[in-house]
Amino acid sequence: MAEQQPLRILHCFRSPVGGIFRHVRDLVEEHSKAGHEIGILCDSSTGGEHEDSLFDDIRPYLSLGLTRVPIRRSISPSDIATMWDTYKKIKSLRPDVLHGHGAKGGVLARLAGSALRVNRYRVARLYTAHGGSLHYSRSSLSGQFVLKMERLQEYFTDALVFICEYERDTYARKVGRPRTKTRLIYNGIGERDFEPIPTRSDAVHFIYVGMLRDLKGPDLFVDAFAKTERLLGRPLSALMIGDGPDRDRYREMMVERGLGKRIGMLPAMRVHEAFSMAQNLVVPSRAEAMPYIVLEGLGAGKTIIASRVGGIPEVLGADSAALVEPGNSDDLARVMAETLSTPDWHARTMPKPEAVKAVFSSAVMARDVLKLYHELVNPTAGPTAGQAMPVAS
Repeated sequence: MAEQQPLRILHCFRSPVGGIFRHVRDLVEEHSKAGHEIGILCDSSTGGEHEDSLFDDIRPYLSLGLTRVPIRRSISPSDIATMWDTYKKIKSLRPDVLHGHGAKGGVLARLAGSALRVNRYRVARLYTAHGGSLHYSRSSLSGQFVLKMERLQEYFTDALVFICEYERDTYARKVGRPRTKTRLIYNGIGERDFEPIPTRSDAVHFIYVGMLRDLKGPDLFVDAFAKTERLLGRPLSALMIGDGPDRDRYREMMVERGLGKRIGMLPAMRVHEAFSMAQNLVVPSRAEAMPYIVLEGLGAGKTIIASRVGGIPEVLGADSAALVEPGNSDDLARVMAETLSTPDWHARTMPKPEAVKAVFSSAVMARDVLKLYHELVNPTAGPTAGQAMPVAS
């Protein structure tokens, strides 16, 4: 990767949590090691101690620094001030590449990049949705607005990067056939993530790891856990690991159902630590794109039980017995019970680590993303990217 011209790359996204943050961290590390200058621009009001420690891990790779500005999840009048502040900060960094991740990050990167072009700077403008706005329904007014905005922003986009076939197909179905360059590049995990993590002697039967909000299905996990106990006729144990705005509501749900002593709750932590606490990882999401937790769980040798949503079937296999109907706690409980009652269920159901590694590797992901950056920045080996030059907006 380092043989080509070094690039100045800036990643823009809203919240430094979850899969988007993991995706960006992997790109930052791989591309920095290849000799490129990397920076991050993200929200200043989200994240906690866990996220701060993750920033500490990648700070040595951020030669363009970490820039944090207030970025609200919803659209608000404050976005105008944020946009102007963001533009000034981005301009001072003189990036060759602006890569927006998620809906808000995509808006900031593409509008700021277009403003730079008006001021005679060539900068490549890329967008990866990571699900985000593609979860909206075309039947709702809010969904129609968001999806029309996605269509409009194609005029300010040099390339769309899709992280799974599901995301690419959903974009075409909801937004329309893309009118700009596209590339399918799967999420991937690193070599160090393909190492089995043994469970502790005091391990629980099931864990949920992720954001505590309804889209991710913690309520379905609680429901299904109770139903699994009834199916097996014995008490079980579980942990919910993560942070989020609805944490207290899920705790109350457990207490009301008499599960408070059998389902524990722990704050967000590094996944390798979380994976040591159980063999069976439940991913009950109502919507996803290509969740890292599934890839990380498989790399660690865990048994995955997941909703048939987004790109998950592309990892586990379209006909996998580990997939359950989204939003259906009865179906989830049925499979959870099978994992505990059926000998060799893991060996017969989970894909082989070598097969996962061949497709979902962070090295492959970073290589293909960087190749796309170079195609956009210097398509015909013309003038040096990042320098003032006349370009059309």
